[in-house]
Amino acid sequence: MTHFSEIDFQHMHHALSLAERGIHSTWPNPRVGCVIAHGTHIVGEGWHRRAGGPHAEVFALRQAGALAKGGTAYVTLEPCSHVGRTGACHQALIEAGVACVIVAHEDPFKQVDGRGIAELRVAGIEVKVGLLNVAARELNRGFLSTVKRQRPWVQLKMGMSLDGRTALNNGSSQWITSARARADVQYWRARSAAILTGSGTVLADNPSLTVREMASAEAIAPLRVILDSQARVPQTARVFDDQAPSLHVMHERHVPQGANGERLLGLPGSQQGLDLHALMTHLSQRGLHDVMVEAGPTLAGNLLRAGLVDELLLYVAPRLLGDLARPLVHLPELEHLTHSLDFTLYDVTQLGQDLRLRLRPDQSTGMV
Repeated sequence: MTHFSEIDFQHMHHALSLAERGIHSTWPNPRVGCVIAHGTHIVGEGWHRRAGGPHAEVFALRQAGALAKGGTAYVTLEPCSHVGRTGACHQALIEAGVACVIVAHEDPFKQVDGRGIAELRVAGIEVKVGLLNVAARELNRGFLSTVKRQRPWVQLKMGMSLDGRTALNNGSSQWITSARARADVQYWRARSAAILTGSGTVLADNPSLTVREMASAEAIAPLRVILDSQARVPQTARVFDDQAPSLHVMHERHVPQGANGERLLGLPGSQQGLDLHALMTHLSQRGLHDVMVEAGPTLAGNLLRAGLVDELLLYVAPRLLGDLARPLVHLPELEHLTHSLDFTLYDVTQLGQDLRLRLRPDQSTGMV
């Protein structure tokens, strides 16, 4: 079993905090942080900021300069071993003369997939793998999902009353949850590559689905994806304004010939709706690894039945709305309790009077 010291843990924690600074801007690339140190003394640090820009190791090596020689590099993801828009990071570490590289977890991307670690070892550099592995994987759960499952990590956001209702059935679109809970939603939107909704939600509420305040000048606005199988949503809807990019998804029979593929997508479908698996494959191929869903009970239920939800982000307000209010999701009636969709509580946070629950399916392929 690989041994890691207290100092190793401290530096990798710091590297993970650096990687998180790129959470709004790196997609389709993973979030990566790097620290170069001699014992307790850090001589260089950096994080990947944007696809096409220098990787975390490059920033750390630039800062360390000649002091990198003989040091230990702490990297949250296996150094890349291929030349793309940037150079190979494993080669940069070799040339800098580091003595040891500690990696949180391997990169399963087919152009890396262990080769970066192997090349470092061939060069005589000690490599240790697995420090804070779970935290590092959580940070890049969408990227890993795309590489291993060819679909994004999907987070379904819903707000409900204590009796599992989402809104009154009188056309009112009043908020159920508090301003503090709604502000928290903005955090989760900002770290997503795409925000998915259905035509029913757009026609009823005309939401903008934008991030109110971008985290930095480098932050990338999430793509708004509107599922509209019958082409009912007008182009005047707020989701199609110039505040953020949008993708209008409809049944393929409604897509005009020669339409802009960046803004309009046709998918096969049935009476039950569009092919959601095909949609997720398309989003992954576009590099949209983290998808947040803000939709009504029908689309939410369809995604759950299809096994395409990796996490529920559930806001619970301390109020009762009664039987005439809309249910949280539309699911077929269960014949037996063993047919239920079961979840494990991953995290619970109090936001004023509301609760935020993060739950993950028990039987999901989930974390990768």
